[in-house]
Amino acid sequence: MQPIDQFLSHRLKALRKEKGWSLDKTSKETGVSKAMLGQIERSESSPTLATLWKIASGFNTSLSAFIESNQDASTGNEIREADQLRHKPSIDEMLVAPLFPYDHQYGFELFELTLMPGYERLSDPHVKGVTEHVIVIRGEMELLIEGKWQPMKQGDAIRFAADKEHGYRNLSDQPAVFHNLIYYAES
Repeated sequence: MQPIDQFLSHRLKALRKEKGWSLDKTSKETGVSKAMLGQIERSESSPTLATLWKIASGFNTSLSAFIESNQDASTGNEIREADQLRHKPSIDEMLVAPLFPYDHQYGFELFELTLMPGYERLSDPHVKGVTEHVIVIRGEMELLIEGKWQPMKQGDAIRFAADKEHGYRNLSDQPAVFHNLIYYAES
């Protein structure tokens, strides 16, 4: 398996080539600076998870397209272990396990996310129609929805429109682990 920065570099170049976009056009579509895009393509910089989301949204693709190198659709039963998949795909202090990368057949991707103590991330709106389903499986966290932080504890679940600003934070001294199913509505 290639290092994540090399994978991101190849993936970004491939998507730009596929669309026929220049770095200028890519910057306009994603809201990420041309300099940062160039650094990612040259494997000189590790982007934040927020930057990866901006890039994915600009290309109208899933986040897992940038963190999971094996995107082949499964034709049957598939067992995936979070412990083997969990990694840090960006410079953020968040661990990500892509349990089920995006598959067009199903319209969603499923992650196990770990927020380290004190971690906070605000997320720009995703493309119209994206819905997130968050289920806390260990610890406590807060979710920013409609401008208010919603406390969540183990076993709590919430669904919200992710095409609006939202955020995640862990104010406790223990990691918070949650599943996040991200559904992409057909456009």
